[in-house]
Amino acid sequence: MLTSNEYFEGKVKSIALKNGQLPATVGVMDVGEYTFGTSEKEKMSVISGELIVKLPEEDWKSYKEGESFTVEANKSFDLKVHVQTAYLCIYG
Repeated sequence: MLTSNEYFEGKVKSIALKNGQLPATVGVMDVGEYTFGTSEKEKMSVISGELIVKLPEEDWKSYKEGESFTVEANKSFDLKVHVQTAYLCIYG
């Protein structure tokens, strides 16, 4: 079953899926600034657009279409989104 989620007053939307591999979400983010927390390790890939990311203890870095970053479990990270962006997030 697919599960949909909305965050930040509907500015971030995702659909969760499980397909025999690790669980994942695919979603979109509207222009804005966001802080997310993790409960497990996450690998986030930009499908379209750009995410400017501040990982724990690192400087801001831009990730564009085809690029990925990883966030360890039980951490938080900040995002700046200047254009509507689509992403894939794989958990575990």
